[in-house]
Amino acid sequence: MLTRAEKEKIVRELSEKLRKSQATFVADYRGITANSMVALRKRLREEDVEFRVVKNTLLRLAVRDTQYEALTDYLKGPVAIAMSFGEPSMAAKALTGFAEEEPNLKLMGGVLGGKSITVEDIKGLASLPTRDELVGKMMGILKNVPAGLVGVLAGIERKLLYLLTAIKEKKEKGG
Repeated sequence: MLTRAEKEKIVRELSEKLRKSQATFVADYRGITANSMVALRKRLREEDVEFRVVKNTLLRLAVRDTQYEALTDYLKGPVAIAMSFGEPSMAAKALTGFAEEEPNLKLMGGVLGGKSITVEDIKGLASLPTRDELVGKMMGILKNVPAGLVGVLAGIERKLLYLLTAIKEKKEKGG
């Protein structure tokens, strides 16, 4: 049994971590083996996500009057929260991927940017390209724009050269 001071410390720590997180997801973890739980935590840690089993009453206290208050809608039965401190789409990818492999992990919902999101929203978030993929695409576009511009400018220069050559030849013929 936790003492009041220990509970207050847990609530304070949760509040601080929630403030730092980019997104938080809630999942029902009943039926997951200890080995699967260790594997899930390892996979999530690689994506800068903390997966933590929390008592509902303590989590309700931690989210009170914060942008994560919508999490209370999902606090039914034993739940765990996944707090993403990095890219939310990577956390969503890791969670949905693990939920496909481990049917006992049931995503319930979450909060992203202060707004409540459903399981379908989490799956949609997981299907988005990562930040690195988007940066790579943008760099490809930016690289091709100057090359195209150089081609256009070179074409203008070439046409001007053809025009001047034609004028010179016409004058030489006595035109």
